[in-house]
Amino acid sequence: MKILSYNVNGIRAALRKGFLEWLQAADPDVVCIQETKASPDQLDTSVFEALGYHHYWVSAEKKGYSGVAILSKTAPLQIVTRTGIDAIDQEGRFIRADFPELSVASLYLPSGTNPARLEFKFGFMDIFQAYVDQLKQEVPKLLICGDYNICHESIDIHDPVRNKKVSGFLPEERQWLDQFLKRGFTDTFRHLNPDPHHYSWWSYRANARANNKGWRIDYALATDNLIPYLERAFLLPQAMHSDHCPVGVQFTFEPSKG
Repeated sequence: MKILSYNVNGIRAALRKGFLEWLQAADPDVVCIQETKASPDQLDTSVFEALGYHHYWVSAEKKGYSGVAILSKTAPLQIVTRTGIDAIDQEGRFIRADFPELSVASLYLPSGTNPARLEFKFGFMDIFQAYVDQLKQEVPKLLICGDYNICHESIDIHDPVRNKKVSGFLPEERQWLDQFLKRGFTDTFRHLNPDPHHYSWWSYRANARANNKGWRIDYALATDNLIPYLERAFLLPQAMHSDHCPVGVQFTFEPSKG
C-alpha cells in the first residue's frame, strides 16, 4: 500500500503545472492533499476519476483558503470529514479515510505567520493532541500525513541557528511535536532515513530550492503498531508543482487468511 502526502499550495495551480500527469506516473494507492484552496465544485473532479481514484474533500469556510482532500484507488470503509471541533472543521484542516488495514488522515496544521495566528496554532495543537489521543482508542492503526508546519529537530532545517526564533522551529513547537511522537507515533521518514539535508518545503525566495535550503515540515506519522509493516519512507523533491514536495510511505500487510 503506497501512500503519498502533498501540500499542493492550490490544487488548481498544481493541475496547471502537471500534477495529473505526475499522479498517473507515481501511481499511489492513497494520496493525502493539503492546502487545496478550492472546493470540489470549483474543479473538474472527473480527471481524478479517470485515473481510478475516489476523491473526498473538506474545504474551509473561507474561499480560496486551506482545505484538505484524500484520493484513493479503493473506496474506504468510511470517510470522516468532521471532527466536531470548530477550529479544525471551519478551516478545512482534517479528513480521515478508514481502510481494513489502517486509517489514513490528511492534516494541515496552521502556520504561525503573525502573533494572532501563532496563538491560534498553539491552541490548535493542544486541541488536536486531545482529539488524537481519543481517536487512537477508536482507530488504533492510524497514519496522520500532512503539513505540520513544524521542523522537529535541527537536522530537519537548513539553518537551525538563524531560524530558532521563527515560527515552525520555535522550541515550544518542537517540544509539542516531540511529545506528540512520544505518545505513540513514529516519524516514518526519520525512522528509515537518519541522514541530513532532506527537506519538504523551500521558500520561493533566494533560489532556496535549487540550493536545497529547506525545511522538513511535512510528515507521515504512524502509530507505533504500524512500524512492523513499514517498507519504505521517502521524499519526492523532483515533484515541482508546489513549494512543498510529496512525502511517501509504503506498507506491506499480510493477506488476510480465511
